[in-house]
Amino acid sequence: MRVIIIGGGVFGASTAYHLVRQGASVTLFDRADTGRATAAGAGIVCPWVTRVEDPAFYAIAAGGARVYPELVAQLGADRESELGYRRVGSIIMPEDPGRLDAVEQRLAARSNAAPEMGAVRRLTAAEAVAMFPPVRRDRPALHIAGAARVNGRLLTAALLRAAQKHGAAVRQGSPEIVAGGGGVSGVRLDGAVIGADAVVVTAGAWAPALLAPLGVALPVVPQKGQIVHLGMRGAATADWPVLQPLNDYYLLSFDDSRVVVGATRETGSGFDEPVTAAGQAEVLNVALACAPGLARAELIETRVGFRPMAADGRPLLGKVAGVAGLLVGNGLGASGLTIGPYAGRLLADATLGRMPELDLAPYDPLRTPSP
Repeated sequence: MRVIIIGGGVFGASTAYHLVRQGASVTLFDRADTGRATAAGAGIVCPWVTRVEDPAFYAIAAGGARVYPELVAQLGADRESELGYRRVGSIIMPEDPGRLDAVEQRLAARSNAAPEMGAVRRLTAAEAVAMFPPVRRDRPALHIAGAARVNGRLLTAALLRAAQKHGAAVRQGSPEIVAGGGGVSGVRLDGAVIGADAVVVTAGAWAPALLAPLGVALPVVPQKGQIVHLGMRGAATADWPVLQPLNDYYLLSFDDSRVVVGATRETGSGFDEPVTAAGQAEVLNVALACAPGLARAELIETRVGFRPMAADGRPLLGKVAGVAGLLVGNGLGASGLTIGPYAGRLLADATLGRMPELDLAPYDPLRTPSP
């Protein structure tokens, strides 16, 4: 089967990898848009704490956490180990310690179906400081042992390299989809038509413009996120846990004495690229409120990403009704690096006409959004 994928973020890269491993002939086109969410986002794999009540969202997010170790092992067999992935655990530290009871109950209710969550235990303020030294010293917390972090840029690059090792072609460019007779037949790039049995669009927040000429109105809009990277010169940050204050912000560290703090959620932003004073202040104020020990950290950079947000917050995944051979993967929002690798596997199965392990009906790309 000949498959063309448009979009080389983590969703597209995972789809290509899983397709080619199952014998498909894959060509992936990517134009590396500035502000792609995969390149900007911080990769936190800890879906069990979410307050989202939608069972379909939770199912795919929890599935993402469940399959990560399997994917890491598969990539390792393909000699790809530089992923920035590590199971470091997560500290849950809300501003109101009284919220810990509700979080603990939520985690307990989900733990039997998610053994990868690992042990959950209460931390004293001193224990939390020992794990994440810059954190404030007067708040108890919860610790989730199974939480992990991942570097989106490294993971995506590894998936693409591994896909190429299995025979996939990766090309730069922005092709147009060729359609007619109720279905797609390939893409056109620089005047040349490249045929395909299926076209998979994983182009993030830019996908609606790509699909509009086909009469497909994808209910996705960009949401700008500004994410600050701080340097803790000389600090051994590699094993610090993710810090989640449960207010839409987060802190996580990587191996190079770096702490990442995010992120703004600027709905209605369009593709407004600049870092703003207000956005930077918002993120830094939150960071210093929960981790005052970061006050002397070096400001390394601020990244801007445009999350593809579905109208109802649930991913868009599967075949496009009425357009034979066209599939879409989109709408992962702020959970792209949790869900993307798993969603790519599901989308690969759907492309090949196989039954995915998760029912994709709730993720219909053209569904009417829930109220």
